[in-house]
Amino acid sequence: MQAFERIFLTVNRWALILLLAAMSVIIFVNVTMRYTTHESLEWAEEVSRHMMIWLTFLGAGPVLRYGGHIAVENLQDALPRAGGIAMRAVVAALLFAFFGFMVWYGWLYMQRTMFQLTAVTQIPFAYIYSAMAIGGVLLIVHFLLVVKGYVLRREFASDEHFDADAAASL
Repeated sequence: MQAFERIFLTVNRWALILLLAAMSVIIFVNVTMRYTTHESLEWAEEVSRHMMIWLTFLGAGPVLRYGGHIAVENLQDALPRAGGIAMRAVVAALLFAFFGFMVWYGWLYMQRTMFQLTAVTQIPFAYIYSAMAIGGVLLIVHFLLVVKGYVLRREFASDEHFDADAAASL
């Protein structure tokens, strides 16, 4: 299971790195061309927007696993240990339900927009909306890998690449 988790996280991280790098290059080249040649890539804005959508949905899982999303923890802190565990179990169930909702509606959007094309690149919007369904599946997998520690001990994953406490203090 640890090998799967390591590979899963590595693939997810590299997808994010490559998407962000490609988006940055496209935007940089487009801005540079606009100011040096007074021409621009007509597809750059649309493609970079779609890449940002994919970055958002693919990046939500790793942030979740490290506890990087915003949370209000006052109530669970005020409860006794058993009450805190019960509250985190309810929160976990609600999160899984929401992620399932994302997958379901992402799938519905994909089906409904398969023949609707984007303005410039003329690709089906379903490819853009698939980020929601795929991101939901990734959120489910990421949360499954850390949910036991979260519910029982309020622990998230940790490694040298991401520190949610340090990120939250910025």
